[in-house]
Amino acid sequence: MTAERTWLPSSSHWGAFRAATDADGTLHVEPHPADPAPSPLLGNVPGTVRHRTRVQRPAIRRGWLDDGPGPTDARGDEEFVEVSWDTALDLVAEQLDRTRREHGNEAIFGGSYGWSSAGRFHHAQSQLHRFHNTIGGYTASRNNYSFGTSQALLPHLIGSTGVLLDHADSWQTLREHTDLVVAFGGLPGKNLSIASGGITRHTGSAALRDLGTDLVVISPLADDIPTGSGATWLPVEPGTDVALQLGLAHTLLTGGHHDQEFLDRCCTGFDVFADYLRGEHDGTPKSAEWAAAICGIAAADIRALAARMTAGRTLITVSWSLQRTEHGEQPVWAGLALAAMLGQIGLPGGGFGHGYGSMASIGDDAPALRLPTLPMGHNPVPTFIPVARIADLLLNPGQQYDYDGQRLTYPDIRLVHWAGGNPFHHHQDLNRLRQAFGRPDTVVVQETHWTATARHADVVLPATVALEREDVGAGYRDSHLIAMHQVLEPFGEARNDYDILAGLAQRLGVHEEFTQGRTPREWLVHLYDQWRGNLAAKGHDIPPFAEFWAAGDLQMPDVRPQAPLRAFRADPQRNPLRTPSGRIELFSETIESFGYPDCPGHPVWLPPQQQRGGPLHLIANQPATRLHGQGDVGALSQQAKVAGREAIRIHPRDAAARGISDGDVVRVFNHLGACLAGARVTEDVRPGVVVLPTGAWFDPQPDPARPGETLCAHGNPNVLTADVPSSRLSQGCSGQHAYVEVELHTGPVPELRCSTPPLADS
Repeated sequence: MTAERTWLPSSSHWGAFRAATDADGTLHVEPHPADPAPSPLLGNVPGTVRHRTRVQRPAIRRGWLDDGPGPTDARGDEEFVEVSWDTALDLVAEQLDRTRREHGNEAIFGGSYGWSSAGRFHHAQSQLHRFHNTIGGYTASRNNYSFGTSQALLPHLIGSTGVLLDHADSWQTLREHTDLVVAFGGLPGKNLSIASGGITRHTGSAALRDLGTDLVVISPLADDIPTGSGATWLPVEPGTDVALQLGLAHTLLTGGHHDQEFLDRCCTGFDVFADYLRGEHDGTPKSAEWAAAICGIAAADIRALAARMTAGRTLITVSWSLQRTEHGEQPVWAGLALAAMLGQIGLPGGGFGHGYGSMASIGDDAPALRLPTLPMGHNPVPTFIPVARIADLLLNPGQQYDYDGQRLTYPDIRLVHWAGGNPFHHHQDLNRLRQAFGRPDTVVVQETHWTATARHADVVLPATVALEREDVGAGYRDSHLIAMHQVLEPFGEARNDYDILAGLAQRLGVHEEFTQGRTPREWLVHLYDQWRGNLAAKGHDIPPFAEFWAAGDLQMPDVRPQAPLRAFRADPQRNPLRTPSGRIELFSETIESFGYPDCPGHPVWLPPQQQRGGPLHLIANQPATRLHGQGDVGALSQQAKVAGREAIRIHPRDAAARGISDGDVVRVFNHLGACLAGARVTEDVRPGVVVLPTGAWFDPQPDPARPGETLCAHGNPNVLTADVPSSRLSQGCSGQHAYVEVELHTGPVPELRCSTPPLADS
């Protein structure tokens, strides 16, 4: 008989779950009992926690160990030598101290970006930033890769991103009040598994299947249509959503179907935008016929959609994917302007949404409240970069650049300290990023697995995974707070990030300041008690920590902040937005004053400027089988591979023209680089479009078709995407699209190296 398992609670960015081990150490997971639609990504968990790519012991790159710190092109290619914890921490502390003394704290980049654990205490970025703040600060990063373009834009237009992201109408509100949802970028169900910090009850997928409203999906991908929704699909030419939005707006304007009263009362700058729509700026009216020639949707269909939008309560929503492109500000701004013309912003189920279908928390009906999190302190170094400019930072010290009306200068970074993230997943033009990582004197990475970032480090410090420590987990919009119990002993000599940083703090004389004398468990109790006290002061009864921990979770108090756009619509004078005018800015004098040709003062159609690297339009979207690169070695992710490579979807017409059959290994390439992938021939993509999801672990190897150059043998599309900003306003990521060619790979298929640790023989 099998012994009865003892299930312990835990959580992840793809959902809360319970875990147990058998006597032989086999790990089992099952969803939280309250979850009506558990994420399939839980299937990756058992295979990742003890995978051969786990970092077992502190390791140092051979060249750095032998020759000391300094720029080098050997990062990513050399073997590592395992050392003791004392040796590794002594060396890292010595380099941190040397960098501070010789170059100042500005020369340390600690702006680590990544998702890491769903636990709120063992949140790697927070731990790292707290540590660096105690030793004098660091150069930081600002915004994120997910919607960083919108983070720069939306404060100018509506006062903050939170107005939309934190206060989005729930799916239930849409079901009750909305007649039509027009989804630019679609509503892909795969993204509804994920929420930053976790989600206990996945309700979005079921809500989409039974939304009860008419739905129009505007996307070149059929799987951006919710399963069973009966949606109308408009397969737009990739990157042309703005032209369609402007064609719809022109149709409303010239037909007199816009809400002038709302525009006068709640918006500013519509007259400027209207002149642009009429063609008074450039002599070209943005008519349905003009839009049809660009976006590939018939003019009659554009006019018919405009009529449907005026017939009832309509929500215009724009996915985050559309702003991860060149000129990514424009689909967000044009979508907001289109919604403003309909006059329904601030009405339940109407107006404008941003991120429906991009993350589970957008549209979720769970409470919204602050969570118990680790205080990070104050960073005395004011220098920062927009997060997607990491390669520019490392390659171009002293160079000036524009950002949101400021003229900034890249500092001279000598030491990079990264924890809980993998820029070789998030970033573009990975061959250029490899060059950038060769420039600092020292790169230190705290990591659970031998990711590409760890392989491009000098010192790798093994970190625990969530199941190997205690924590509390929850997302901003979550129904439960989860007591994340320790299920497994740490792998090898792995330590949690807090203990790693406490060891460095001890060597640098700031141990008490960093730890405040607390163990991780004492921090959990302290943070929970603070959180409990704050909620008690507002009338919410929360159990003591011991009771919560024994129960394994608690249901969140029902906190429902008032939606700011509701109050604004009711009385714009008494409830102004945090914009210069206090209203929605369809024309922004502030942005116009910056003089950026790639982001003028109102929504415009700006043709793409990036070099065409091939005849096929590549979409590098989020994977359905993992979170970014997390879990790529897990069972679910591995089952989706083709010939061991990431699958690239290609239309039958495009495949036949190239002699490609389903299951073939293909070479995908452009002027930036190349990768191998496995072909999936399908009509779910528009002709002329190929789809290669992000997140396959970067595996650079010699390219047999280009002597002296490399390709990714595993299928990471970011060897093909250009490292150019969305605009000077945001400096945001534009890695969603690229132009490529695909050909049948006829040579030997190389063995993958990314699944073998780069360690010297013992």
